[in-house]
Amino acid sequence: MTENAVRAVGVDIGGTGIKAGVVDVASGTLISSRAKVATPPGAKPHDVLAAVEEVLRMLEVADDKIPLGVAFPAIIKRGRTLSAANVSDEWIGFEAEDFFEQGLGRGIHFANDADVAGIAEVRFGAAKDQQGLTILTTLGTGIGSAMIYDGVLVPNSELGHVQRAKHGKDAEAYAAYSAMERHSLTWERWAKRLQWYYSHIEFLFSPDLFVVGGGVSKHSENFLPLLTLNTPIVPAVHRNNAGIIGAAALAAD
Repeated sequence: MTENAVRAVGVDIGGTGIKAGVVDVASGTLISSRAKVATPPGAKPHDVLAAVEEVLRMLEVADDKIPLGVAFPAIIKRGRTLSAANVSDEWIGFEAEDFFEQGLGRGIHFANDADVAGIAEVRFGAAKDQQGLTILTTLGTGIGSAMIYDGVLVPNSELGHVQRAKHGKDAEAYAAYSAMERHSLTWERWAKRLQWYYSHIEFLFSPDLFVVGGGVSKHSENFLPLLTLNTPIVPAVHRNNAGIIGAAALAAD
């Protein structure tokens, strides 16, 4: 962590909203109000950059001495976005980190959105001091995932895209929170879909802990008790702020 990195800024880019905040990276707490704007229709690079600039103006953090982390919904390798989840296909194979750094005029730390949420929960939340394999999933428009073994992140896991044999759809099309909304499912009916999903992931990876994040985690009492698993499953502590906190913490490292 750099000497002046008591504070850092985290920006969490999602398919429907872009949110940001200033974080105390020692405690993992938000020390500003949360700035949020809608993700621009189509979510093309230049429009997303303009939205990120807007949330940074709202937070009044133009000072480039404050570390800045950006979380993005894509597979990311060496600053390139290799996929596009709920954003424009223009991001596929795109030098995104360089694009943001040039556009913002400052260095950034750029990472997958679910991965940074996992870092937030491992350092400051539900998975702190957890041994073995923790799998965090974010239930929202899709299903994001982060795999952390003994505190070390295994990036770009994309466990929302495991396939449902003979059904022609992946897990997130069937079991994301958006599927619940799309099909007007009750908590009980949605939990049956989640039961299939988490049982399958449990069989594949034998994790020591599941952590469930995303906005719907604030209603975890309505669905987590309906699941029967061998693995403990708990709601994320930082819920929808985990991306902001994790992005800021990684930027400060």
